[in-house]
Amino acid sequence: MREPRGTRQVAEDALAWVSAQRAQFALGEDALSADGQVNRSWKPLGELAQVCATVCRHTAPTDPLHACAADLMAFAWQQTGRGELFVLLQRLEPFATYPLEVYAAMAAGGLRHPGYEAATATVARTRSWRLTEQEPTRRLGVLNAETRSGISESDAMPQALRRTWLAGLPEPWTFEQSSGYSLTHVVFHLTDWGRAGPGGVPPDLADYLADWLPPWLDTCLDAGMWDLGCELLAVAASLPVPPEPAVLQDAWARIAAVQHPSGAVPERGSGADHDSGPDFLSHYHPTLMAAFAATLTTGRLDDGARADAHHRPGGQGVLG
Repeated sequence: MREPRGTRQVAEDALAWVSAQRAQFALGEDALSADGQVNRSWKPLGELAQVCATVCRHTAPTDPLHACAADLMAFAWQQTGRGELFVLLQRLEPFATYPLEVYAAMAAGGLRHPGYEAATATVARTRSWRLTEQEPTRRLGVLNAETRSGISESDAMPQALRRTWLAGLPEPWTFEQSSGYSLTHVVFHLTDWGRAGPGGVPPDLADYLADWLPPWLDTCLDAGMWDLGCELLAVAASLPVPPEPAVLQDAWARIAAVQHPSGAVPERGSGADHDSGPDFLSHYHPTLMAAFAATLTTGRLDDGARADAHHRPGGQGVLG
C-alpha cells in the first residue's frame, strides 16, 4: 500500500488523469443520431462539466486546479458547438430531459445559450413536460436543471424530495447500492452539486445522514466500491456537520491507496489490475467523483481551519 496522500493531492491527480483523457469525452458523429448511445457520449460529457463547474466554484482563479477545471469546461462547451448542438437536440427530442440536464451542468459554469433556453422554456410550459412520469430522484434532478438553466423556478422540489428513498428515513439496514446512489444524488440536487452549500439539506435528513453515513461509507469501502464511496464522501462534505475527522481521514487514505499513479480511480476492486493502464469507461466516473468529493472535502477542511483560527485567542475574524 502506498503512503497515504492528502485529499487535495487526490483531487489534483484525478483531474490530471481526466485532462489527459479529454479526447475520450469528445462527442462522436452519433451524438445527434436517434440510435446513439447517450450513456457513452452526452452523459460522460455532462458529468465532466458538472464536476469541473463545482471545482471552479470552490477554488480560486489563481489555483492550478481551477485552471485545469476551467480548461476542461471550455473543452466540453466547444464539444457542444458552444451550445448549438443543444438546440438541434431540442428539435429532435423536444421532450427528452437529458439535453437539459447536460446543459444545466454547463450553465452552472456560466456557459449559456439563450436560444436553447428559450426553446426549452416553451416545451417546459406544456402539460406533457410537467406530467411526464419520472423516478423521484430523477424528477428532483430535472427540477434542479430547470432552475439552474433559468428555464423556470419551481415550488415542486419539496414534493419531489419527499417521494425519494432518503426522505423516507428508511431503516438503515436496508441500505444497498441502488439506494446509495439514489441518496447521493438527492443530496447533490439539494445542494446544487456542492455549489449552494450544506444549508440545502433539510434538518431531518441531515440528522439521519449524520448517524448512518459513516457506517454506510465504511461498508462500501470495505467492499471495494470506490465509485459509490467517493459519492458518499461528497455527501459527507455537503452536510451541515461533517463526520468526525478520523472517519474522513481513514476513508480518504483508502481511496488514495487504490488511486493509480496516473490519477485514475477504479470503480470497484483492488485497483491493482492496471498492467495495461486504466481503461476509460470503467475509470472515468469514479475518477471524476474522486475529484469532486476531494474538492468539496478540502473546502470544508479549509473552512473549519479558518473557523478554528477565528475562535482561537488572538485569532482575527473576517473584519479583523
